[in-house]
Amino acid sequence: MNRVFRNLLLALLLTGAAGCATTGADSRDPFEGFNRAMYSFNDTFDHVLAKPVATAYHDALPSAIRTGVRNFFANLGDLWIGANNLLQGKPGEAVVDWARFAFNSTFGLLGINDVATEMGLEKHDEDFGQTLGRWGMEDGNYHVWPIFGSRTSRDTFGSVVDWFGDPVYYVDKPGVRYAARGLRLVSTRADLLDASRILEEAALDKYVFQRDAYLQRRRSQIYDGNPPRAAREAPLAEAQDEPAPAASSSAEAERPTDVPPSPSAQAPASPSAALALPPPAPEAVETAIRLLESPAAAATIGPSAASDGVFSSRGLAAANSLPNAIASSSSSPRIPSGPRSMA
Repeated sequence: MNRVFRNLLLALLLTGAAGCATTGADSRDPFEGFNRAMYSFNDTFDHVLAKPVATAYHDALPSAIRTGVRNFFANLGDLWIGANNLLQGKPGEAVVDWARFAFNSTFGLLGINDVATEMGLEKHDEDFGQTLGRWGMEDGNYHVWPIFGSRTSRDTFGSVVDWFGDPVYYVDKPGVRYAARGLRLVSTRADLLDASRILEEAALDKYVFQRDAYLQRRRSQIYDGNPPRAAREAPLAEAQDEPAPAASSSAEAERPTDVPPSPSAQAPASPSAALALPPPAPEAVETAIRLLESPAAAATIGPSAASDGVFSSRGLAAANSLPNAIASSSSSPRIPSGPRSMA
């Protein structure tokens, strides 16, 4: 085991050093070289450690037990989700979150059974990064952190606050606290074992696909699925529909009608249009985001509504499988948290 961790550390140092030598072209991602290196490290971590452990967990335990574990940690997450809804000025949703916790903790046997969903109480997915976004804080730069996966500058700070909002953080006994976090990470990663295959079919450049999907979904989450359209999202067709300059129009009028237009006179095809690829399946987009968020999400509040990476409902490391394995376009529907009840 020590040899495995030494190899992972060496890979992290080498890929980080190599990545610092390159610069990305996307203004949102000025550290693309480093981020790609961390993406590669997280993917290696997932294949070497996270995925094998999650596979063993999935194969060893029956579905009913795995569902109970998932529901237990999702129930704990409702406490912090409710606090964030309140901070975002949504007291009604906060009451629903805390009511879910009350019903699931009692009638659901400490949250093992999700009776609140069966009662019609909706499961939400909020964190402090979203709260900061609602308050008007900008995204900042895009980052890919070792193990924790994709984050913006704002969400990086939010994840630190989420760490202290996690009820598991306040467990007195260190052994129990670390065991709970580890179990939560493994449980979340086990729920995403089939996600990598979906992602492989979704894009030629997984890094770019997941970065764009992550940023788009986080924006959608902040506005509860109805974000205003950003300037960079203006459809290409709108730009192509702009009226041509007057000089071009007059020149076209002067050309004899019986003379076909020369190739040079025709508008060149847009490079982006020539390279246009069919949009990836919605399932692939959603999966990519969940895996991107997985690592940190699971390490902080656990699988809340899925959640923006490995072990990703938001999980740990398939880190980039976690983080690398996962938005829905502009409207991000609530992510189902899986089977709700063992009954």
